[in-house]
Amino acid sequence: MTGQSNKGIFLSIDWITILLYVILIVWGWFSVCGACYDFNNPDLFAWETNSGKQIVWGGTSLVLATVLMLIEKRFYDTAAYVIYGAMMILLAVTIVIAPDTKGSHSWLPLGSSVKIQPAEFAKFAVALALGKLMDRHDYNIKNSKDIGIAIGLILLPMVLIIGQKETGSALVYFAFFLMLYREGMTGSLLFTGFACIVYFVVGMKFSEEYIPNMPVSIGEFTVLLLAMICTISMVWVYCHNTFAVKVMSATCLGSTLLAMLFSIYVIPFDVCYVMLGACVLMILYIIGMTLYTRLYKYGLIAAFAIVSCSLYYLSSSIFDHLADHQRTRIEVLLGKKDDPRGAGYNVNQAKIAIGSGGLTGKGFLNGTQTKLRYVPEQHTDFIFCTVGEEEGFIGAAGVLIVYLLFIWRLIAVSERQTDTMGRVYGYCVLCIFLFHLFINVGMVLGLTPVIGIPLPFFSYGGSSLWGFTLLLFILLRMDAERNLKQK
Repeated sequence: MTGQSNKGIFLSIDWITILLYVILIVWGWFSVCGACYDFNNPDLFAWETNSGKQIVWGGTSLVLATVLMLIEKRFYDTAAYVIYGAMMILLAVTIVIAPDTKGSHSWLPLGSSVKIQPAEFAKFAVALALGKLMDRHDYNIKNSKDIGIAIGLILLPMVLIIGQKETGSALVYFAFFLMLYREGMTGSLLFTGFACIVYFVVGMKFSEEYIPNMPVSIGEFTVLLLAMICTISMVWVYCHNTFAVKVMSATCLGSTLLAMLFSIYVIPFDVCYVMLGACVLMILYIIGMTLYTRLYKYGLIAAFAIVSCSLYYLSSSIFDHLADHQRTRIEVLLGKKDDPRGAGYNVNQAKIAIGSGGLTGKGFLNGTQTKLRYVPEQHTDFIFCTVGEEEGFIGAAGVLIVYLLFIWRLIAVSERQTDTMGRVYGYCVLCIFLFHLFINVGMVLGLTPVIGIPLPFFSYGGSSLWGFTLLLFILLRMDAERNLKQK
């Protein structure tokens, strides 16, 4: 690339996004200092301290950002699948060669004091591969084969990362499904995912509670009832078959009502057996409609009904096979178990730290919860509690406002891309940042499960900082080239 072209690129870059990026990195470094400060070693810039190492990670990230701005977009277009394949191989190899680190095999050592996590770098590779795939002139996201390939590109790294026993990092890749929805994926798939989450939460939370005067689990009853209602609603919305809706409503809801009345006034029994039988008849009826009408929509609704009706029982089986600490975390989150000294300890201490900060905070390096190390992982996954304690409500709100501006800029940059690859890649980046922000802040406040993912640009660590920098600056390079073409 010529020097004149390089000059044009740097004049065309979105400097507002760069400014927000630098603000977040600097603010994050001060937060790492507050979380890791040791009065016995007060030098914040020493390599032996996490704050000193974070300066190195931040400096190398700026170098990496500069290098990324010098690489033409056509390189990513040409090498997208190669990069994706190389990262998948690295993820697979990591399962075998990575040493055990707190129960997972996801960190590769580089020397005696530096380790990298390949899962953080695989995100940009998946985003590039999806952008390359969907930029194909004949790609149609409503085609089952095309959407299947896209979903396969997302699921493969998830499976490999789960193989490393890093479930939290694997869940981040679900964020890519939001991009697929933006690009035209049918809302029914997104609705199915949301429904499955509701089934799991309701089923698990109320599995051991019973309807008064009836031997019926509230969790099982509610899940089966929701499955009936959702399936009937989908036939009405997507197939516009009023007669089928009436038949299924009479069969499912009518039999459920009669069974409840019989259980209340005649002989108490588990109504869920009748509901399950009604669901089987409903599914068989929809399959029959599929064969009769040859409409694939009925087949998809039948598949939804099968998944919905079986999820409660599958969830119970999967839940029983989870590790003890994972089961406990879910039970604490759902309110089924109070474990303030165990699985709920991190969240409880994080809440105490944030609450103790008050309106204006205790001041830089003056937090008591953080200085006394009450919050485990307070410099990585729970870094936001340090912000709340030292900077108070004003500081925490300020951080969220900067993130809001950053997300807004990503939306603007993604929307103004002139080609499919740039737009798809941009929304992949946006969804990854949104997922990290929502889940990380949510788990610190006790609103989402503790799955152990970093807060972008704030949490300590080189892998996450470099990974986020890769995601962002490849997008900014694509956007800068768009500006040059317009000129």
